[in-house]
Amino acid sequence: MTPPSPPGTPPRFLLTLPTTGPDAAPAPLPEFVTDLRRGRYGAFDTIAEAGRAAEVTGFDGVVAPFAPDAEESLVVVAGLLRHNRWIHGVAGLHPGVGTPVYAAKLAASLQRFSGDRFGWWPVVDLPPATARAHGDFLEGPDRYARADEFLTIAKGVWEHEDFTYEGRFFQVLAGGFQGPLAARRFPAVHLSGVSADALDLSAKHADVHVFDVTGDLDALIADLGERAAERGRTVACGLRLSVAAREDEDEARAVRDVPEHAVTGSFEQVAAELRGYAERGVSTFVLEPAPHVEDIYRLGERLLPLFVREHAHVD
Repeated sequence: MTPPSPPGTPPRFLLTLPTTGPDAAPAPLPEFVTDLRRGRYGAFDTIAEAGRAAEVTGFDGVVAPFAPDAEESLVVVAGLLRHNRWIHGVAGLHPGVGTPVYAAKLAASLQRFSGDRFGWWPVVDLPPATARAHGDFLEGPDRYARADEFLTIAKGVWEHEDFTYEGRFFQVLAGGFQGPLAARRFPAVHLSGVSADALDLSAKHADVHVFDVTGDLDALIADLGERAAERGRTVACGLRLSVAAREDEDEARAVRDVPEHAVTGSFEQVAAELRGYAERGVSTFVLEPAPHVEDIYRLGERLLPLFVREHAHVD
């Protein structure tokens, strides 16, 4: 079993960015004020506000998911890393839409420009219709075999100046990074899934494996830990959660469009539930608040400090 973080180590909090949906409009101004913003407020402005809110309120990072109806995750994360100084950015990507060498080169440049704040979240098991819409007709276990090759090659050219690999899906001959691309940290790899193939892939490659709340979390964490230990590795465990936190439980339950499995309640109640997950081995929380910047500020200003104070007291 992957052990929980040692006492005194607060969990990591990542925030899922609102990269889907129509452009948000800026707040209206009084009639006597000339609005110079008209036509100048686009999709990235909303995302940039969310990223800035995450930075100033103390989140560890943001996640831009890979989704067919979302903004391109690599572009989103690159923009946010440029506009913020501290937060990390995790970009979802599909191993079937590009070569691992080119993906690694993009990552190396982002690591150079951001001070090693970039991370990957390869999305392996897409719905078949979505995969085909992206030009990917691979199915079944082959998707995980391809992802294994993708990550193996990406790490190989990152760590070696002369790297050759002959696989079923990708081939590289005498590849490898040199010069300015060769001296950065490899992106932190986040993976997800509950199948044996998914857990094996994480045991071999992941830094963090992110589960959902709908599975048997304790059994999955133990299974992943055993698979990783067989390879001489440890993998941190994360949990993806929708959250609706307010001053009290009644106010939180009045929030509209909250998913069925969301953690709902006062800030103290939500913190208590997250602590319970942390005691079971979860060290990274990927929070999905309502898609409003105000909710990011609420969580950052009212929920995260509960963990900071708690661990400061332990120390």
